[in-house]
Amino acid sequence: MQQHDLLREGLVLMGLGMGFVFVFLTILVLSMMLMSTLVNRFQPPAGTSSNAASRPATSTLTSPDDETLAVISAAVHRYRGACRS
Repeated sequence: MQQHDLLREGLVLMGLGMGFVFVFLTILVLSMMLMSTLVNRFQPPAGTSSNAASRPATSTLTSPDDETLAVISAAVHRYRGACRS
């Protein structure tokens, strides 16, 4: 084969490859947009629920009890002791 034929064949393969990638990515973007639209239509965002707005916010954090504090301080003491050795 001559160089012109090889160059033309390479350009054709490059064009086909880039075309397939472009088509695939276009289909991917369109399908993602369609799925997003369907999800938003059938399940609205959680913040728009009227039931969530009527409930008062309660704090789930409680103060740790004495046993938990003792375990944590023992772990910190042991860790600091191991680092010095």
